[in-house]
Amino acid sequence: MSVSTPADKPICGIRAVIIDLDGTMLHTAQDLHAAVNRMRSDLSLAPLAIDTVISFVGKGIENLVRRALGVDFSPVVIERHFLQALTLFEKHYLDVNGEFATVFPGVHEGLQAMQAKGLRLACVTNKPAAFTLPLMKKTGLHDYFEIIYSGDSFAKKKPDPMQLLQVCAHFGLAPVEVIAIGDSISDTQAARAAGCKVLTVPYGYNHGQAVQDIDSDGIVSSLLQAAHLIST
Repeated sequence: MSVSTPADKPICGIRAVIIDLDGTMLHTAQDLHAAVNRMRSDLSLAPLAIDTVISFVGKGIENLVRRALGVDFSPVVIERHFLQALTLFEKHYLDVNGEFATVFPGVHEGLQAMQAKGLRLACVTNKPAAFTLPLMKKTGLHDYFEIIYSGDSFAKKKPDPMQLLQVCAHFGLAPVEVIAIGDSISDTQAARAAGCKVLTVPYGYNHGQAVQDIDSDGIVSSLLQAAHLIST
């Protein structure tokens, strides 16, 4: 596997962009941290540090809940408590969704620049739709996107390429005409499997690992820099 370096060359022949949500457009760690610790409190477990919760983000809410339980429980005990914990987490996350989340610098400007170039935009996230759509509306991101696919839109989610391939099919584009932008190995693996190019941002969550250690077509400091590099 190759490692990623800063992107500095134009990426041509692109007609659409698929963008991840958590860690790429939105800093949602505070919301997730609050919901996880309220869930853990209900289960008489001690609170976790925010950096620990961040290291669990990226493969969907079910994975987040299992990892949060795994701090204290064996795999067998995790499964015994999982459904209760998931229900508690979803209840608390609905309460705090968007309360602490912020838009990363350059996101609005980058999306506007992409639209000005005539690029079609899709958001693909592993977050369930019940949380995704209200959050995107609350943070002013919803109306930029022609397509929004959530973690429960299809049978599979990132790192499986299903969501990305569905975007390509909806747009009527070949994967080589589509580029993905994300913050984690789940994003890059999905893009590679779909046959799309992929850029990464360095400020996201990536399961607690350095973004430089994953295979992408380059690291961009912001969506605005990505917009400057991408052309049709």
